[in-house]
Amino acid sequence: MPHNSFLREQCYIAGEWVGPTVSKDASTLIGVTNPATGDMLGKVPNFGRRETSQAIDMAQIAFEDWRRRTPDERAGFCMAMHDALMDNQATLGELLTLEMGKPFAEAKGEIAFGAGFFKWFAEEARRVYGDVVPSPWPDKKIIITKEPIGVVGAITPWNFPSAMIARKVAAAFAAGCSVVCKPASETPFSAFAFGVLADEIALPKGVLSVITGDPEPIADEMCENPKLRKVTFTGSTRVGKELASKASRHMKRISMELGGNAPLIIFDDADLDKAVDGAIACKFRNSGQTCVCANRIYVQSGIYDAFAKQLAEKVSTMMVGNGLGDGVEQGPLISDAAIQKVESHIADATERGAKVITGGARHNLGLTFFQPTILTDATSEMKIASEETFGPVAPLFKFETEEEVIKAANATEYGLASYCYTNDLGRAWRMTDSLDYGMVAINEGILSTPIAPFGGVKDSGQGREGSKYGLDDYINVKYALFGGLAK
Repeated sequence: MPHNSFLREQCYIAGEWVGPTVSKDASTLIGVTNPATGDMLGKVPNFGRRETSQAIDMAQIAFEDWRRRTPDERAGFCMAMHDALMDNQATLGELLTLEMGKPFAEAKGEIAFGAGFFKWFAEEARRVYGDVVPSPWPDKKIIITKEPIGVVGAITPWNFPSAMIARKVAAAFAAGCSVVCKPASETPFSAFAFGVLADEIALPKGVLSVITGDPEPIADEMCENPKLRKVTFTGSTRVGKELASKASRHMKRISMELGGNAPLIIFDDADLDKAVDGAIACKFRNSGQTCVCANRIYVQSGIYDAFAKQLAEKVSTMMVGNGLGDGVEQGPLISDAAIQKVESHIADATERGAKVITGGARHNLGLTFFQPTILTDATSEMKIASEETFGPVAPLFKFETEEEVIKAANATEYGLASYCYTNDLGRAWRMTDSLDYGMVAINEGILSTPIAPFGGVKDSGQGREGSKYGLDDYINVKYALFGGLAK
């Protein structure tokens, strides 16, 4: 199969492919299965602190050269990575589908999305500007420069196993940082593919390493090793808080892109057809397994029944199956634990009065396939209102007034993404101002792009990825005072 050229079962450390025999700590291997079939795809090393420390040591050595490369040189490597990803888009998309399960079309889209970060930051690498500050002293000059922060530890999730690495690594490369990446154990092969591509573009050895293993000792080494200066993490709020606490004890810079509980608000004046299509794109992409998926759909009473009917009709026809099959729109969930959480949320909601109008059960394909589901009569007392489902379940909440829905939408500790459909321009601005979220989409169900800042507030994390702001967390600002300039 064509994906075998990228399916590597060794870690990539400073330009070398390293197996588990190099360390007594790596006594076991981690099996990786295809969630759509249950078949074993391969096994990867179960490394720990020792190997992570070795990777950090090599990254520090590489950093001393990499930081001194010109912005044009670093930009050239970023563009080369972009081109390599796009040249292998279909092959990498197939590999991603095999290990993660999302439909092939979505997987290819993820490869292109990730490549876009390398293109964007190739351009931004040339724009890390400093300042000359007007001096309060006649014989002195104040100069502000920006420098790369150092070695970066990147911990990435299984739901976007290629794009989340690209979003972090591209910014780090552009800033002049080297990276040690720890991907999710469920989806390591898309991460190792970056090692293959790094060799292809002749990236200097040590600028990128990819290591798999037990998350806790690897993260502990990243947080405690003085040579590593920044930890960037995408994942759950619980784990993010633990990492932030550990890293802060050693004064590491952190970027945390954590959980969400996104509201999608649909007013009576919205275009119903566009709102339904937006809800499907927003809720069911990647089978609902994204941090920016709509977790709560609030529909104003005047169109509630019509919206529910039209949404259910479209959702009921969605094709569920192996992501490599023609026309498949919904793949499997990542694990048994994921499907059990979906079932528990549906059970809790129906016990509290919600009605299932389509779906609601495991799919007859078995394994971790689940029927795309619509619930009506959802209320704030249900678990689904406060906990992130991370599955293909759309609960519909009815509301009457703008003030009411703003209060309900903001009644969560999370603040990542939010969505609103309305044709009232004044209302659109009011919602943008009132929604307590890092991102607001008006009349759109998809908002991620390399050129806009991605990130949240409250328990959804801190820092921003992508956009011109995405370099900030990889850079130190230095103040230089030049005195003795008078004759």
